[in-house]
Amino acid sequence: MKQAMIFAAGLGTRLRPLTDTMPKALVTVAGQPLLCHVLQKMSMAGITRLVVNVHHFANQIIEFLNITEYPDLDIRISDESEMLLETGGGIKKARPLFDENEPVLIHNVDILSNAQVDTLYNSRADATLLVSDRPSSRRLLFNDDMLLVGWKNMTTGEIRSPHPWVKGADENNQLQRLAFSGIHLLSPSLFPIMDEWPERFPIIDFYLSTCATHKIKAVVQQDLRLLDVGKIDSLTQAEQFIMSN
Repeated sequence: MKQAMIFAAGLGTRLRPLTDTMPKALVTVAGQPLLCHVLQKMSMAGITRLVVNVHHFANQIIEFLNITEYPDLDIRISDESEMLLETGGGIKKARPLFDENEPVLIHNVDILSNAQVDTLYNSRADATLLVSDRPSSRRLLFNDDMLLVGWKNMTTGEIRSPHPWVKGADENNQLQRLAFSGIHLLSPSLFPIMDEWPERFPIIDFYLSTCATHKIKAVVQQDLRLLDVGKIDSLTQAEQFIMSN
């Protein structure tokens, strides 16, 4: 069984005024809500169990899923109405909804891409991050084995890593700096470690903390085309993106 989680709980503040009356997940692009585009991608990748987290206008998403027919998908709701838990906390809360013997593909609802998400399931790492070499002010740092060793803010030069040698290795251009797509595969081996974390935390903080003891690996898709539908002015680009794929 393949399972996945769609992050649909965000406030979508950059998409105002649209998100003053609806959740970001239901903003329409090329005649369909963003959520539909991701649901279709999940179905085509052979996903059979899907968890969707909700917070902002949660009832609208729940009602939409109740009337939307995806017979091949067992869709479950992780309700964060009381508190938005960020990416790591959202996964931790949704844990009871997963089959803990299988990895979980994580996908943001506002990401459109040509990502070959099914290929991530071939990984044997504790977590597998889809990355690419594209413009981004924040990069993940990987060694020659494509294992995560740190994070860098390319604008300020700030580096975060559990390894003291990473700063020097980065200065000597010995590391690969790659941009995260927001798409990743989480092995159930990491669930017990999440028990030690607070209710609310970002998943990248979690990966940076655990990369010293666990295998957090990158997969590079050379032809990756990715669009973050995060702002009003990106909606026209999103329409063109959908029509060209």
